[in-house]
Amino acid sequence: MRRMYEPKYRLTNSILISIGKIEAAKETIESAPLLPMWERRFRESAMVRAAHHGTHIEGNQLAFEEARQVLLSQDLHAARSRDVQEVLNYRAVLDYIGEEWGSGKKEMNEAMLKKLHKLVVFKMLPDELSGNFRTKKVVIKDSSTGEITFTPPDPADIPFMISEFVKWLQQAERSEVHPVLKAGIAHHEFVRIHPYLDGNGRVARALSTLILYVEQYDIRRFFSLEEQYDNDPLSYYHSLQKANEGDLTPWLEYFCQKLTEELELLKGKIKRLSLDSKIKNKLGGKQVFLNERQAKIMEFMQEAGYVQNQAFDTMFPEYSEDTILRDLNDLIEKRIVKKIGKTKGAKYVLAKS
Repeated sequence: MRRMYEPKYRLTNSILISIGKIEAAKETIESAPLLPMWERRFRESAMVRAAHHGTHIEGNQLAFEEARQVLLSQDLHAARSRDVQEVLNYRAVLDYIGEEWGSGKKEMNEAMLKKLHKLVVFKMLPDELSGNFRTKKVVIKDSSTGEITFTPPDPADIPFMISEFVKWLQQAERSEVHPVLKAGIAHHEFVRIHPYLDGNGRVARALSTLILYVEQYDIRRFFSLEEQYDNDPLSYYHSLQKANEGDLTPWLEYFCQKLTEELELLKGKIKRLSLDSKIKNKLGGKQVFLNERQAKIMEFMQEAGYVQNQAFDTMFPEYSEDTILRDLNDLIEKRIVKKIGKTKGAKYVLAKS
C-alpha cells in the first residue's frame, strides 16, 4: 500500500542554533540601509554565483569569470555551447523564481515543478523529455569509483510520489514547519524521487530557493546556497545520500548550517557598507555614496574609536597611503569624519552629531 509522504527528522540543538542565527542575520540584512547601487550589485553577485556554482557542481566547465561574462551578456566564443546554455538556463530559472514567486504567496503545484524543469533543460533535452517524468529506471553512481550509491524509485511510482510530495508542500504552508526546514526537506525529497531523466539536482536547488522566496525568506535576493554546496561537493552529496536512509536530521543540520554560513558572510559585507543610526541621523537621512574602503574605515572607527595612518598597511595592503588619505578627506568634506592633529600621528574619528 502506498503511503502519503511524511518526512522524518528531529529538531536538534544544531538545527535550532542555526535557525536562530539565520533569523538574526535575516533581520540585519533586511533592515540595513543600502544605496540602490549596492542593492543591484548584491543581487547581481548572488545571481552569478548561483548560476555558476549551481551548474559547476554537476560538471559545468566554465570558470567563474567565464560564467559571469556569459550571464552579463558578454560574448564568450571559446566556451562550449552546452556549458553556456546550462548557466543561461539557470539564470532563467532564477529570473522566473524572482518574477513569479518573489512577490507573494502562490500555491505550489506540479505545474510549477514542470516549469522549473523545462527552464533547466531548455535546448539541452528533447522536447518529449522536458517537463515530463522519466519512463526508465536509473541509478546514481559515484563519479570517481563508478559504484552505485542510490537507486531512485521505479518510474511507475513517480506520479503518485510527486502528487503526495506536492500535497505535503501545500500542507506545510499552513502548518508550523519552519520555512528553512521546508526548503531543506523539499530539496532532499525531490532529489530522492529523481522524477526526470536529467536536471533533478538543479531543479531541487532551485525549488529550495523558490520556497524560501515564497515564505518571505528571500533575504533581499542576496544569497546563493549553490556556492556553499560547490565549495565542498562531497559533503553536499554525502549529506543528501545519508538522508536516503530515512532520517533527514543530518541533512537538515547540513542545510541549515550552509544557509547560516552564507547569511553570516552577507551580514558581514553589509555591515561594512551600512551606516549606523548615529551617522544616518547626522546626514539627515540623505544618501551618501561610500566606497568599500570608506565603509571599512568607518566600521573600524565604530569599533576602535579612531583610525591612524599606521593602520593603513594592515587594513588596505593593496592600496597606497595617498589613496586612503583621499578617502578620508572625502569623508571629512562630507562631515562624517573629523581629523584630530596635523602630523602622521593624527587621529581620524567619527564626527559628533
